[in-house]
Amino acid sequence: MNKTLHTRRQFLRTSLLGGAVAWSVPVFLERTFFTLDALAADSMAPTGKDEPILVILQLAGGNDGLNTLVPFADDAYHRTRPGIAIKNPLKLNEAVGLHPRLTGLRQLYDDGHLGIVQGVGYPNPNRSHFRSTEIWQTASDAQKAEAHGWIGRYFDACCKGADPSVGVSIGAQTPQAFAAAEPKGISFSNPEQFRFASEKTSDPAAAEEFYRNTTEQASDANAGASIGMLQGPGGGTGDTMDFLRRTALDAQMSSDKVLEITRKSKASVSYPPGNLANSLNLVARLIGGGLPTRVYYVGHGGYDTHTNQAGSHDRLMGELDAALAAFTSDLKSQGNFHRVALMTFSEFGRRVAENGSGGTDHGAAAPLFVMGGAVKPGLYGTAPSLTNLHDGDLVHNVDFRSVYATVLKNWLKVPVEPILHRAFPTIGFI
Repeated sequence: MNKTLHTRRQFLRTSLLGGAVAWSVPVFLERTFFTLDALAADSMAPTGKDEPILVILQLAGGNDGLNTLVPFADDAYHRTRPGIAIKNPLKLNEAVGLHPRLTGLRQLYDDGHLGIVQGVGYPNPNRSHFRSTEIWQTASDAQKAEAHGWIGRYFDACCKGADPSVGVSIGAQTPQAFAAAEPKGISFSNPEQFRFASEKTSDPAAAEEFYRNTTEQASDANAGASIGMLQGPGGGTGDTMDFLRRTALDAQMSSDKVLEITRKSKASVSYPPGNLANSLNLVARLIGGGLPTRVYYVGHGGYDTHTNQAGSHDRLMGELDAALAAFTSDLKSQGNFHRVALMTFSEFGRRVAENGSGGTDHGAAAPLFVMGGAVKPGLYGTAPSLTNLHDGDLVHNVDFRSVYATVLKNWLKVPVEPILHRAFPTIGFI
């Protein structure tokens, strides 16, 4: 028998089954542990300790792409946005430039580590935050609902036998992108709270109570959550089997390692204040500490700028840039920058014309960023026309699933069609 698999099987039996001996073990629990033990032996997936790592950054609320990647040379931009047009962008060429607060991203672009994909969207765009976020999270067609997330399908297809921490979401809610037939991935805002959760699973009754309370809290949070922090419908609900996989296995096997890393590791650079910077700081520490995670997921909220956009969007761009600059410096100091690719996305862009409240309303296509040591710099796709519109919206020229296909095929090195259900053309940023 392969020694690595044998060791892993022993670990599963020792840490989970061995700990369960003290219980009065129900038949369903015993059966589930043996099933998990068998799954672990099926294959050993590559881990984030020595393989490429993907970081997904959601700009929640609908980022205004036209004031992020500014078409300053287009008269239509200034004509339709007399109050909020950016006057002094950081020019990338004679047609477009970055928002003036994105100085760190501009430096990344000049250094050859930032790709910008223009005009990203999907056919039949939906202006609902919830539905459009769901479409992006599940990589589905606008007319068809999909139960599982695109990262969840990656876990199912390519990560059998992987550690539960193959996916880590920084936040209280598991993103729908992680939803899978065989749930994997862990979510936490604070590693100490994650540890507290694991201790609640030390006996079956407490575990059931903890799961029930957690599910109710997630439901309440979803019902009253601000759209600025939306990640999409949570992927953490399910039956008892789902609970055992997501809570018992995840917490028991992962929390000690997460705590060990976060308690010992420190950032090698100074991070700015703010939730996004705190999240990326934690991600960098987990990467530097050797957590075997392939996909990290973080969010930055507040992009639903219907009123007084100028000040709020300027602030968001500054927060985004400062956090990404610190994260980049930290990864470089670790020697891990070449192993990490970070991709941004937002559920949609904003309309071309500003509204009567000094803001912008829900739109469609927008740019996204891909950054990392192995990223090929440049502008990809074609800048969408500001006059040839569909109901006031930009018309996309790059399907977002082409971005996903590129990341899957060229970065994570896995087949695309089992995950996205069909082939999509790839883009040259990796």
